[in-house]
Amino acid sequence: MTTFPPPRDWDVLVIGGGITGAGILLEAARRGLKTLLVEQADFGCGTSSRSSKLMHGGLRYLAAGSLRRTRDAVAEREALLRAAPGLVDAQPFAFANHGADLTRRLGLLSMLRVVDLLTGRREPQWQRQDALRKPAPDAPDPRSAGSIRYTDAKTDDARLVLRVLGEARTHGAVACNYVTVQSLVRDGGKVHGALLRDERTGAETAVRARLVIDATGAPPAPANAGGNDKAPRLRWLRGSHLLLPADRLPLTEAVSLLHPVDGRPVFAFPWEGVTLVGTADIDQADDVNAQPSITRGEFDYLMAAVQAQFAPLALVDADVLATFAGVRLVFDSGSDGVSISDKREHLVWSEPGLVSVAGGTLTTFRLTARDVLREAARQLPGWQMRTERGAVFARASAPARRDLPPNVLRRLTGRHGAHVKALLSAAHAGELECIPGTHTLWAELRWAARAEQVYRLDDLLLRRTRLGIQLTDGGAALMGRVRSICQKELGWDDAQWEAQEKRYIAAWRLQHAVPPSA
Repeated sequence: MTTFPPPRDWDVLVIGGGITGAGILLEAARRGLKTLLVEQADFGCGTSSRSSKLMHGGLRYLAAGSLRRTRDAVAEREALLRAAPGLVDAQPFAFANHGADLTRRLGLLSMLRVVDLLTGRREPQWQRQDALRKPAPDAPDPRSAGSIRYTDAKTDDARLVLRVLGEARTHGAVACNYVTVQSLVRDGGKVHGALLRDERTGAETAVRARLVIDATGAPPAPANAGGNDKAPRLRWLRGSHLLLPADRLPLTEAVSLLHPVDGRPVFAFPWEGVTLVGTADIDQADDVNAQPSITRGEFDYLMAAVQAQFAPLALVDADVLATFAGVRLVFDSGSDGVSISDKREHLVWSEPGLVSVAGGTLTTFRLTARDVLREAARQLPGWQMRTERGAVFARASAPARRDLPPNVLRRLTGRHGAHVKALLSAAHAGELECIPGTHTLWAELRWAARAEQVYRLDDLLLRRTRLGIQLTDGGAALMGRVRSICQKELGWDDAQWEAQEKRYIAAWRLQHAVPPSA
C-alpha cells in the first residue's frame, strides 16, 4: 500500500485523484510512461463519488445535435459494460410519463433509434399497454398511454475510480492519497515537478517530472481558454440526490418521470440495495472546493416528484436514508435550463511543463485522458501517443465458489478485479454475508481496511463501501461490528477509533442527512 511516493524522477506527475486523474494515470502508464498521481484528500472524494451513478449513452448530446459525441459516449458505455460486469451494469429505463405528448414521444423515439444504430442492436422502445409492466407496486398505472423504453448503464462511481487506479498500478503507476502539492517547481518559467507533503506524517519531498498534469478540475484563466472573447462560459452545477430503502420505493427498473411543477426529468432507479432519486441541478454559488450538500429546497423538489409519481406509497421525509450532492463544471450553451455544450465536455490547455484539464464525464473518462495525453505528447520529446483502443481492464475471472451465488461473485469481481480472490481469502467467519439493506459483504470492509489506503473512517464508509449513504444515520447502528472488523486492520487504538467515529458522524450530518424543514 503506497502512502508516499518513492524518491525517483517521473515522466508524468498527475495532480487529482478523481475519475479524470485516474483515467490519465491509466492511459499514460499503459503507454510506457513512469507516472505518479497524488490526491490531496481521498481518491474520488469529490464529484467522482457524488455523481448520479449513471453511465449515459449520450441522449443529451444527440438532443444538442452532436452525433459524434453521442457515438463516443455510446462506444465508451458499451466498452465498460463488457470490461467490468458487476461494476458497470445495464439499467433498463421506463419513461413513465414522456409518451403522453405525441411530439415529445416521437422526438425521443427518433433519438433512441439512432442510439440503436450506434450500438448495433434493436430494442423495443415503445411498449403498448398490453406489454407494459408497472415499475413499482402501488405506482400509478401508465398503461393507458404506453411507455418509452431504453437501456442505459449504472455503476458505483467511487469503486470505478478505485478499479481504474488499480489497473494503472498493474502497469507500474503509483497513486497516493492525502498528499498535497505545496507548490510547483519551476526553472526559468517551466514546470519541472512539485513539492509534496504527506498529510499523514507531515513529511515533505520534491519530485521531478518531465511533465505535470493538473486534473483537479480547476477552471482555466480566460487567457488559457483562448482569450476573453473566445473563452467558453463556465458554470458550476450542483446535482443533488436522495436515497430511500428499497422496501419503501421498490423499483424493478429505472423510471424517468417529468416533474409535476416544471416538467424537468427526474429519475429513480434501484442501486446497490437501495433506491436512488435525482437530480436537482442548480448553480453552485458557494465555495466549489467545499463539500457540497443538498438544500431544503432541492430536497423538497425531489420529494415532490416521487410523491406525485408514487402517491399510493405515501413517502415522507423519514423514509429518506441519506442525501448527497456533487458539483461539476459545465460549458454553458446559454440555455435557460441545465446547460451543456454541444461542442465539448472538457477543456485542455497548457503552458511549459504543465498541462491542465477541466470538465469531463464519468462515461467518457478515457476519451478525456487521451485528449490530455495528445497535448502532453507535445512536451515529451521521444514519446509518441499511441491511439489504439484496448480493453478498459485486464480480464478478471470470478473464482469458483459454492458458498456464494454467481451474482455476488460477479459483483465482487467487477469491483475488485484481480484482488477478489485475496478478498475472499481474508474473510472471517460470517463475513461473506450481505450487510442488511445493501449488497455489500462484511468482508469488503475488512479488505478495504487492510489493502485500500483507508486513512479516515469516511474513506471506508463513503467510498470503499457506500454504507454511509445506504444505511440510516450513516450506519451508526452497525458501528460496533464495523469496529470489530476494521480497527485492528487499520492499526488504530481506541482513542483513534473514537476520534474518527466522532469526526465521521459530524461530517455525515452536514453532508448527507435530511436537511431540516423551514
